[in-house]
Amino acid sequence: MNQLTVEKIQAFEESLYLNEKSKATVNKYLRAVRKLAEYLSGEGLTKSRLLEYRKILQSQVKAQTVNGALSSINAFLEFCGWQDCKIKLLKVQRKAFLDETRELSEAEYKQLLAAAQAKGNERLYLVMLTICGTGIRVSELQHITVEAAQTGRAEICMKGKNRTVLLQKELRTRLLKYAKKLGIDEGHIFRTRSGKPLDRTNICHDMKKLCASARVDSRKVFPHNLRHLFARSFYAIEKNLAHLADILGHSRIETTRIYVAASATAHERILNKMRLIL
Repeated sequence: MNQLTVEKIQAFEESLYLNEKSKATVNKYLRAVRKLAEYLSGEGLTKSRLLEYRKILQSQVKAQTVNGALSSINAFLEFCGWQDCKIKLLKVQRKAFLDETRELSEAEYKQLLAAAQAKGNERLYLVMLTICGTGIRVSELQHITVEAAQTGRAEICMKGKNRTVLLQKELRTRLLKYAKKLGIDEGHIFRTRSGKPLDRTNICHDMKKLCASARVDSRKVFPHNLRHLFARSFYAIEKNLAHLADILGHSRIETTRIYVAASATAHERILNKMRLIL
């Protein structure tokens, strides 16, 4: 019988770390597997039970969320050698345009920067400037070091992949000035008082605190939306999806397409120019 035991889940966790998965990815996989174990309540796992579970998830969350959970579960089944239990993901059509209520605009980004400056939060100001100016993931912020600011190149090594991110001269100057002021001579520039690299939670919390004074909807304010804004701004100037995928560190160009989808307003503007509604 295919039993989801604590021991099997722990072994799966160890294998994920050995395969150099990020902490966030490991947590996502484990969360999905533990929720499945909770649903099974000690009963054995079969393909039919998993199909039932998929149906329950469909009634509760969006298709993309269901697929995220199923991908994690299928990875666990692969690890256990239970391939006969694996099920297909839901078919999801790619959106033709993005949801503007969830995407940060350039004007709103500038409002957040101004709010950070007004509050005297230089670290947060530079964090947002760095993520939006380079397109890096928040988890990659630890690779923005004094050495990277000096050379103008940050060597990003995440998930077994390496890429070089260029730092603009103006950004480098500001980062080095900030590091010098704090007495940081080497290593990562953005750190906590104890010297550890800032994590996603620190940054998200600080960004949310800016929303009221910046007059920006808090639903739009989280680090990954700065990366989306970088991608849309880059693509507006150089419409080269493959190049952008390399810069962002995407393995699949389909992921990059999501980042540069047109807004609903822009889509409607194109429809109006077609003049087919007479």
